[in-house]
Amino acid sequence: MAVPHFLSFALFSITIIMIHPSHSSADTDIPKISAMEKPLKVNLSLYYESRCPYCRNFIINQLVKIFNTDLISIVNVRMVPWGNAQVAESNKTIICQHGEDECYLNTIHACAINIWPDLRKHFNFVYRVENHGLHIQENQHSQDAEAAWKSCSAWLGLDQKLIEDCYNGGYGKKLSLQYASETSNLNPQHSYVPWVTVNKQPLYDDYPNFIAHVCNAYSGKSVVKACKSNSSIAADKENSIHPVCYAS
Repeated sequence: MAVPHFLSFALFSITIIMIHPSHSSADTDIPKISAMEKPLKVNLSLYYESRCPYCRNFIINQLVKIFNTDLISIVNVRMVPWGNAQVAESNKTIICQHGEDECYLNTIHACAINIWPDLRKHFNFVYRVENHGLHIQENQHSQDAEAAWKSCSAWLGLDQKLIEDCYNGGYGKKLSLQYASETSNLNPQHSYVPWVTVNKQPLYDDYPNFIAHVCNAYSGKSVVKACKSNSSIAADKENSIHPVCYAS
């Protein structure tokens, strides 16, 4: 017996509803997080050398501020321990501005950064070595330099053998040469250290004002308390020219 036309239409409609159920209001209210909504971080890079007193001052008195505020939530920090060192073309020997201890500690820093990529771990190590480094003699590879980093790693509970293996096995020099290549390819080239860049843009002698530059470069929606102190940050800029270690 033939099925009436209206009954066929009703059956077809039911089939469509079963195959394509309507979305409930609860489904449409579920927010979808896109890649564009993830927190945007500013890239801050520090090109430095271990025995430059002005690099040391920046690390232990200024850069450390990112851990004392919520600025750490919006910034990626890279530390590049090479500075004004040079590589002799004849035998690939590394020559450092402040002597053998600087070459030695630059490589120790490079090893620590590689072994412990977590910023807090390797920054704490570099911070303590630099703070301890006030008592290291210059222009020689002294026992003081070795004692300094070993004392700091022990205090932080870091495995000294990992650093020793990195340095003695030659991987530390490989890391240093990679940092050398990165530093030499900066555009514009660095003229001194500390050389600080924000999203690859150099701050030149305004590097102590890095917090303001990071805040200006931040395009995310999060409220950052450290960026609200614009008046006090701006006041730092009124200081005289900040000393640096010039490239020779």
